[in-house]
Amino acid sequence: MELQTIQNRIYEVRGQKVMLDFDLADLYEVETKVLNQAVKRNPNRFPERFMFRLKVKEWDKMRSQIVTASDQSKRNINATPFAFTEHGVTMLASVLRSDIAIRMNIAIVDAFISLKEFALNHKVIAEKIRELESKYDTQFKDIYDAINYLLQKDKLEIEQKERKRIGFDIKNT
Repeated sequence: MELQTIQNRIYEVRGQKVMLDFDLADLYEVETKVLNQAVKRNPNRFPERFMFRLKVKEWDKMRSQIVTASDQSKRNINATPFAFTEHGVTMLASVLRSDIAIRMNIAIVDAFISLKEFALNHKVIAEKIRELESKYDTQFKDIYDAINYLLQKDKLEIEQKERKRIGFDIKNT
């Protein structure tokens, strides 16, 4: 499976990168019900920091933003999806033991790692831009001040030449 396809199914909820149960079930090629049953049979492997159920408001907000989530016709409308953190997804490998699940789990972990690397690189680049801005802002300010001075000087010279002269004029005598 393409890394981008997996990354498109990683969402941010409560400040954490998560994948939803129905997306994982689709990737693992099992029904959502089967995935959730496997998780419920192993509750000690999935503490709150690995997996949590979305609140109704969170789910409504996500459903309005996610096209794939809006068509959950088979889903029990009284139950919101489970959200699995990176560690929860890793733990799924221990409860879903098919070859597909193992291969997909490796691909999903790679996708999480790739997102972390991207975020780190983005942070480093943003920091470098801030450093350059602070370094060159004073130099640019000096240049802008010099340009403004020259523009004002030219404007003053033009105004002086165009003003009406008073007093004795040698040229007209």
